[in-house]
Amino acid sequence: MDNEDFLQVNQEQLTAIVRPFQQELNRCQRLADFIKQCIRCAGRDDFLRLDELLNTKPATEVVQEEALAECAPILESLRADAREKVEKYRLEFIEDLTRLGNDAGLAIDIDFPRFSILKGIDGEIAFSERTTTINKKVLKSIDPRRIVAALVRLKKQLYDRPFNPQEYIDGLYETYVGICKADNLAVGQPVPIQRFYLQHVISLQSKTFFTNMDKAKFRGYSLEQFSVDLWRYFESGIGGTSDGKLLDLDPGRNFSLWLLDGVGERRQISSISFKED
Repeated sequence: MDNEDFLQVNQEQLTAIVRPFQQELNRCQRLADFIKQCIRCAGRDDFLRLDELLNTKPATEVVQEEALAECAPILESLRADAREKVEKYRLEFIEDLTRLGNDAGLAIDIDFPRFSILKGIDGEIAFSERTTTINKKVLKSIDPRRIVAALVRLKKQLYDRPFNPQEYIDGLYETYVGICKADNLAVGQPVPIQRFYLQHVISLQSKTFFTNMDKAKFRGYSLEQFSVDLWRYFESGIGGTSDGKLLDLDPGRNFSLWLLDGVGERRQISSISFKED
């Protein structure tokens, strides 16, 4: 065996010997780091994070570790204390969110951790992560004041502008007819909802936009606004278009959009059509 082979063989043997030793060291270090995290949280009285930590797999591993057996009663005591504080905080949070919502003219329906105010506006609280998600947008806070402020802004954006349901449904019908003519389809045939949405957004642009497509001149029409406008149309109860055509939304998963249906439930809609009454 030459020197190079000799060194390689010994290197591989040492690596094999030390691997389980290193794995055990890594495991012990991970448990030690976990306990240090708990110590820091307890020192800051960060009961939200502590409650999350003490309900994870590492907490179970620490309790089952013979060398750390004395940690078990301490961690259990911290877990009970954190759970009690979290529950108290949750109740206070709901009360504060409800009160602040009422002060802002919002009737917030809370089914903790989820909440909603109007069709198409809902959210979820993640205490341990200190975040609130409203219509898929993350607010890095669980402060009820900031949550209510965000809800007020979104309500103003989606609901507080003028809305004429008859003009709205007639506008959707005009877009639909345009696609039918372009594709040589008879009125009443379904049109893919994604294509319809794109074409309708294009129809909202001014003539000057097409001569200079500067983003400042673009008139946006978000999917959530489209969804809420559909609900406002359904809720108005006006029936169909000015010439008697009725809107029909077909559910489906392929190339679909999540939209509010006639009863205010979010559904995957794959196509749209207008049919005779």
